[in-house]
Amino acid sequence: MSISLPSRYEDLDEAFRGRLVPNKRLISEIQKAAKSMTINGGIRFLPIYGESGSGKSSASRELPTHMPSVTCQVLSREDIETKEQLVKTVTELHKYNNDKTLVLIVDQYEENVKGKESIPTQFIEYLSLLDRDEFRHIPAIFLWLTTSKTFRDALVEATTRNKRILQADNFEIYGPQKVEWPKIIEETFSFHNSEKQLADYTIIESDLTKLSHKATTIGECIEDVGRLLGEHLDDLEDISEYLLVILWPVADSARNQRVLQFSRPRDGYKLNWDAWYAELNNDDKRTLPLKELNRTRLYFDCRVIPLRTADLHKLCLDLDDDSKSLADTYLNRFRKTHFFLVISDNWAQYDFNPLRERESQRSLDAKKWYEGVTAKPVLLGKRISKILSECGLDCKHEFKIKTNNSSVIADIFVETSDNEKPKKIIELKAYATSNTTPSAIKEQIKTTLKKHAQLAGFLSRQ
Repeated sequence: MSISLPSRYEDLDEAFRGRLVPNKRLISEIQKAAKSMTINGGIRFLPIYGESGSGKSSASRELPTHMPSVTCQVLSREDIETKEQLVKTVTELHKYNNDKTLVLIVDQYEENVKGKESIPTQFIEYLSLLDRDEFRHIPAIFLWLTTSKTFRDALVEATTRNKRILQADNFEIYGPQKVEWPKIIEETFSFHNSEKQLADYTIIESDLTKLSHKATTIGECIEDVGRLLGEHLDDLEDISEYLLVILWPVADSARNQRVLQFSRPRDGYKLNWDAWYAELNNDDKRTLPLKELNRTRLYFDCRVIPLRTADLHKLCLDLDDDSKSLADTYLNRFRKTHFFLVISDNWAQYDFNPLRERESQRSLDAKKWYEGVTAKPVLLGKRISKILSECGLDCKHEFKIKTNNSSVIADIFVETSDNEKPKKIIELKAYATSNTTPSAIKEQIKTTLKKHAQLAGFLSRQ
């Protein structure tokens, strides 16, 4: 299993970097420096202190994203140590960006160089000479990023003989507010992991909030989340043999979409934790055992699958008649449903097409029929069990599953030869069309997760 949560700017995906939150204080300082250079001429130097992980590199390197009139470049070791190379680099950059303010970045260079005590004096001496000569007409701002206040102060002290170039003597970078960290970390993780969610790896919002309170910087918090991810990876690979499926018949396109909003169809209709969480009210978020419910979702690989009533109608006539013959035409149509493809372990071979409920006489007839059978969920579950059996699956109706912790009755139980999830627990939600609402779906998912959390021992029986 390969997952990624970059904590350094250099490791971020190129396409993600433009999404970084702008640092207003730094942008304001760059604007002031640019105005000062326009009026008084010369270059400017800004030493920047910030704790490791506070976002110095991100804020500096992303300035052009938020300020189109700025271009940015990180200086190399040779640029810093050799005056001639520095002149060449800056003049070439200006040549191709002569209508822009140049921002030249020294990114914690001193941390890996011996004799760093001589660096400030030498580099500032270069800048002082160039300010009066080669760089006199080049609008250039030099930023030196450091994690040491002592070194920052040494840089400031080195400008004593040319105070004019010093933009600020105690500038410090602060990252985003702690309250923003969970959302930023979620977005970073999702972008770098094919839109997966941290909740899929047992880390939910309350975990991120707790880690944020403990960490000093957002970089440190990201590292802590990474360690938490590492702790859970081995556990996640111990896959349960049970697959939990919430089956919800739908009679029209509106109800189909309401059920679909709680699942991820392309991912085999896996329960969309974020969508379900968004429906919870404040009391739910405060009182529900969310970590245990999320663990249950992952342990049982929970799915939420809508099934068109038009695909059930003709197979579910005369529910009281157990000997009712089922026509091959309708069985073959049922075999093509997304529900059957998931249950029969054929989803991986399926070329995905979105599930749509089209208005037709067939769907209208099915809708009218369904309103009359929602009061008979046991008989409907029994008939669906028969349908699955005639489609070639080993299937049982109202099958009891018992552990040392609890027991549940599966409305429908299917066992296949799949190596990972051979046992399928199907919970049928036969709700009238008028009662298929987001709040009802949310409540049923909550009830199902709690029941199976008790089965697995994640929650004690109440």
